[in-house]
Amino acid sequence: MKDSYETLKKNVIDNLQDNSRLIVAIDGCCASGKTTLACRLAADLQADLIHMDDFFLPPALRTPMRYEEPGGNVHYERFRTQIARPLLAARVPDTNNRPAFVKEAGWPVLHWDRFVCADGTFAPDLCHTSGKPLLIIEGCYCMRPEFRPLYDLSFFFRTTGEEQLRRIRLRNGDERLPMFRNKWIPLENRYFSYYHIAEHCHFQIDT
Repeated sequence: MKDSYETLKKNVIDNLQDNSRLIVAIDGCCASGKTTLACRLAADLQADLIHMDDFFLPPALRTPMRYEEPGGNVHYERFRTQIARPLLAARVPDTNNRPAFVKEAGWPVLHWDRFVCADGTFAPDLCHTSGKPLLIIEGCYCMRPEFRPLYDLSFFFRTTGEEQLRRIRLRNGDERLPMFRNKWIPLENRYFSYYHIAEHCHFQIDT
């Protein structure tokens, strides 16, 4: 885990030296260390941090048709409205019509609803960023194809199947392990495979 963090941090710092502001994506397998390392990185580099878990699919949208859609197990419509569109609007094309930085101090301040997985409701207060130059978006499904233009740097985290189940058991308990093994992990793996997520990330990190 230490080597994974140092790799992540070095690449972010190197890119920050070349750019006035940066958006980093951290996608990958559940229980691969994404959240732990993203939180540590945000603290060390004074970054804003958005968790894709805040955009977990609400019960009203959990239909068989939705689950048949690769990468459908996230409220991507809300992420698009509350996160992606304001960020994309803050970019301007360079002379080669590629996304480039607007020369300002940081990114727009964002506000979004936080879905609470534990009870299937939304938190009473909106979450928000502070408009800092470094923004980290962490969690599975953040690298859906329509969101890739947001990112300047992207990481894919993976771990072995055996280690993944061990970590889930420690984190979530034996009672919830079957739900991860039989539902959430297969949905994630289908998304990874269908959209070739790892191959579209700048770096792949084994934890």
